[in-house]
Amino acid sequence: MKQIKEKNMIFGIRAVIEAINAGKEIEKIFIRREMGGDLLKELFDLVQERKIPVQKVPLEKLNRLTTKNHQGVVAYISSIEYQHIENIIPMLYEQGKDPFIVILDGVTDVRNFGAIARTCECAGVDAIIMPMRGGAAANADAVKTSAGALHIIPVCRENSLHNTVSYLQKCGIKVVAASEKASHLYSQADYSGPIAIVMGAEDVGISPDILRIVDDMVSIPICGQISSLNVSVATGIIVYEAVKQRR
Repeated sequence: MKQIKEKNMIFGIRAVIEAINAGKEIEKIFIRREMGGDLLKELFDLVQERKIPVQKVPLEKLNRLTTKNHQGVVAYISSIEYQHIENIIPMLYEQGKDPFIVILDGVTDVRNFGAIARTCECAGVDAIIMPMRGGAAANADAVKTSAGALHIIPVCRENSLHNTVSYLQKCGIKVVAASEKASHLYSQADYSGPIAIVMGAEDVGISPDILRIVDDMVSIPICGQISSLNVSVATGIIVYEAVKQRR
């Protein structure tokens, strides 16, 4: 496993609790399996309240993350400050704008995430939405690949993408998913009004529960022998089709 830079890490239950209470943006917390005690319960209460991703792991994994005395708990700090989509959508409507959103379902590669963020910022996308679990980390590599775009464009981490899509639809936003199962091409869809574009992981695509509720599905034609495009390239193609229609 690639080692996380220790300057972005916090070790020990008490130190992690203090960091959360101090308002630090925590990307993820790793906790040794079989740990217990009142202090750990206090940490879990905080984690649930702040909706911070937690993963229970064997001691060996923690030891691979750091050689320091971690006391069974390692957290790493996000390179960006996450926002809430419920705050962004009303603000956009108040400004007289049609929201332009990109949703990433299961995109885990940090460089793809960074490249997508760069494209989205250049295209004027208002926010990127990703899942609380199963999404790429907003770490230094992602920020570097984004050319700093991750410090500009709002990124929202949501507990349930299904609920988030439903919320966007209730707000009058059309949700379009990129899928090989689509019956028509990306260029045939209408992106002119309030729009959210859903992109999935290259290997498994968009979750079936998301595909069942979207308003439209579109595909990108593949003319060669390779069956799919890199997700950051595919995102750029569809996002800039939307830009063309919205100008």
